[in-house]
Amino acid sequence: MQPKAVAKPLHSTLPVALRAALLGLLALAIVALQSAAALAKPESLAPLAEKISPSVVNITTSTLVEGRTGPRGIVPEGSPFEDFFREFRDRNEDGAPAPRRSSALGSGFVISEDGYVVTNNHVIEGADEITVEFFSGEELKAEVIGTDPNTDIALLKVEADAPLPFVSFGDSDNARVGDWVIAMGNPLGQGFSVSAGIVSARNRALSGTYDDYIQTDAAINRGNSGGPLFNMDGEVIGVNTAILSPNGGSIGIGFSMAANVVTRVVDQLQEFGETRRGWLGVRIQDVTDDVADAMGLEDATGALITDVPDGPAKDAGLATGDVILSFDGVEVADTRALVRQVGNSPVGATVRVMVLREGETQTFDVTLGRREDADADTPEAEETPDTPAEPEMSSMLGLTVTPLTDALREELAATDEIEGLAVTEVEEGSEAFEKGLRAGDIITEAGQEKITTIADLTARVDAAREAGRKSLLLLVRRAGDPRFVALTLDAE
Repeated sequence: MQPKAVAKPLHSTLPVALRAALLGLLALAIVALQSAAALAKPESLAPLAEKISPSVVNITTSTLVEGRTGPRGIVPEGSPFEDFFREFRDRNEDGAPAPRRSSALGSGFVISEDGYVVTNNHVIEGADEITVEFFSGEELKAEVIGTDPNTDIALLKVEADAPLPFVSFGDSDNARVGDWVIAMGNPLGQGFSVSAGIVSARNRALSGTYDDYIQTDAAINRGNSGGPLFNMDGEVIGVNTAILSPNGGSIGIGFSMAANVVTRVVDQLQEFGETRRGWLGVRIQDVTDDVADAMGLEDATGALITDVPDGPAKDAGLATGDVILSFDGVEVADTRALVRQVGNSPVGATVRVMVLREGETQTFDVTLGRREDADADTPEAEETPDTPAEPEMSSMLGLTVTPLTDALREELAATDEIEGLAVTEVEEGSEAFEKGLRAGDIITEAGQEKITTIADLTARVDAAREAGRKSLLLLVRRAGDPRFVALTLDAE
């Protein structure tokens, strides 16, 4: 009879030396896992903060403002306080209130050992005196080298006896959502404060033409304006500029102007004392889905030209209704991308601009002008008279329109060159109303053809329906500013 087999634990069948080796490997694995867990914890930011703090500065500005005369007549005649208030009011010579000084706080950072300092324009705007305080406690007076209100950047200069500690700009395009960042500055006057967070979003636009903000949840408060936003390599990837807050304090939504925008501005301010941006000379709007449909375009991309005033684009042959598809070899996604690319281009450069015109692509060579010169030459709009005329009217597409007479042209401050139909009423709840059309607008084109009469507009509506279009593209001007609006055509 065969003996019954008995199962034994595996380790009992292994040699003693082998078991010892396996136990040793297991112990090493446990130690490795513990080390990995320790590395997963966020490291202290203290070494980085100590390294970059000497280059961050507090900025104090002082502005002399005229004294304001206090309210008069607040004490009734015969009051026992009448003499006291009269004496207080007349204390200054001739009763003139004394000027007073107003102070403001902000932040900044040194970008060169010879004393160039970057901050926000709104921190130093209108200031008579600017004082820069360093981490060491030393204070130096600063002069303004140049400012750029469009990006809210200012460049200052201080004179020091020795080379100053400074920081360098990093490539903000490499910043990813989720990357760690730290903000440094002078929040609420507390001085040299550090806060940490992550990149919450990229390519945010607030209100400016050249906006490219990094959004972060690192605490940014009043007084942080102009301070740096650092990556973990100690490079400046943004300049803290604004916050979104219902109460004036940080709620974790802060905005820093991207370093790649700031560096171009700083280079120009350092070289010229002012910015010099390229200028194409067109007014543009995004190509929306309904506009693309009305124009027979496959994709809603590019920038639609609404007007071509005197300037580089007009000299090169670009026209209203052209869709800019590429600029200097770079595909144009929308108007914001085009504006930024043009602004970053050198003044005087000749670039190739490809447009879509009447279903075909054409390329033009445009020599860019200077944006700042164009802004300075822009005339202000004339006042609009109060009394409108009441000419013949017709209603369609939710609009009541009338031919543009001389009386209406004068009322709407339209130049003699503008021809079209004046909008006298827009039906509330209509698509036209929802898309922003209002009484006083002037329709100059329909279906990319000029119109001057109601019959012209009716003909364009009929032609669009016959062509199977779902909408009709209108070129509308308001106070001289043009834009395209696509209105849906009701089936007959």
